[in-house]
Amino acid sequence: MSSPSTTTFQTIDDLPADSRVLVRLDLNSPIEDGEPQDNRRFERHARTVRELADAGHRVVLMAHQGRPGRDDFTSLSGHATILADHVGRDVAFVADTYGEEALEAIDALEAGEVLLLENTRMCEEELPEEPPADKAVTEFVRTLAPRFDAYVNDAYSAAHRKHASLVGFPLALPAYAGRVMETEYEANTAIARKEFDGPVTMVVGGTKATDVIGVMDALGDRVDRFLLGGVAGELFLRAAGHPVGHDLEGMDLFDEQWEANHGTVESVLAERGDAIHLASDLAYEGDDGDRAEVSVAEIDEKTDAYLDVGSATVDAYEPLVRESDAVFVKGALGVFEDERFADGTVGVLEAIAETDCFSVVGGGDTSRAIGMYGLDEADFSHVSIAGGAYIRALTGEPLPAIELLRKADDGA
Repeated sequence: MSSPSTTTFQTIDDLPADSRVLVRLDLNSPIEDGEPQDNRRFERHARTVRELADAGHRVVLMAHQGRPGRDDFTSLSGHATILADHVGRDVAFVADTYGEEALEAIDALEAGEVLLLENTRMCEEELPEEPPADKAVTEFVRTLAPRFDAYVNDAYSAAHRKHASLVGFPLALPAYAGRVMETEYEANTAIARKEFDGPVTMVVGGTKATDVIGVMDALGDRVDRFLLGGVAGELFLRAAGHPVGHDLEGMDLFDEQWEANHGTVESVLAERGDAIHLASDLAYEGDDGDRAEVSVAEIDEKTDAYLDVGSATVDAYEPLVRESDAVFVKGALGVFEDERFADGTVGVLEAIAETDCFSVVGGGDTSRAIGMYGLDEADFSHVSIAGGAYIRALTGEPLPAIELLRKADDGA
């Protein structure tokens, strides 16, 4: 079991013995040829499932995959097989969520056994974003809840959603946090809760500039410097007067986000310009197909798609990381999936890994670079598997599923 939590909600350490528990996971995964692909989420959630089963609880799991109408909307039967490999014990599956087949399988569970129910998003009452009180009286919740002693939410990455499986059950059952929920919450809210002795640095990149620009605006007082790359980096360069940060023909990354955010970008740059570090050079694909670099000062017109920060920028960012007391990463500095354009992302991650600082790498895409380039996850304080929830945690927005766990702890 883990050490005592500093969170404000009950965890699975507080569960009464021999409970029948309904557990919400987030196993949403890439689907290839109709089959789910193993990823970090299975490994992380397996810890919660394993602890509950080893303690002799009867464990029933809920999760989702994709959305109706999308190619990745599919059954969870393959997920059960992958999860079982990580848990180290059988995970039974029933192709039903709250019908007679599911209820019979739930009632038949013995101590220590694990059952995965079908994709929650195949239930009509799951998806609409509605108040928790409305979700708590859906047939979905009213049918399942009486079968259980407790509800465990481990789906931190979906905690910003008001779906029935996330916000309905905590109003119908005693509610607890699983290990993923517990560790993600504590790491991702550290920027607001913890006091650091030295500089706090945030690495900002990725393609969803709107998200990270909102984070920069919200965290100005908590972060000493921002190291920029990716789409957000180009938009800030555009605000600083450089002819970059706009779409080329066939590109749809910059102009719409500029229209939505240029006021915020310009005000953040004006108010916190001394804290914002922009790329001094950028990398692109040269005529020979190799990586090429150009100084930002020498760009008169954007004619190439810039796919990474340049080597001079990496050289400037690395010492800033190494002298930091805390580093938070949101978004990659380049298209690291292509080895030619991984220098910025990997260079900064290597500097963090080699530095004795508190570090959180957020978002599924950026965290993939750790495994892709042979870095050790243990060299980071926390590697988050959350996207939207991580953004909300950084900006201080409430996460509905976590607010309900807090209320459960207060006895509300």
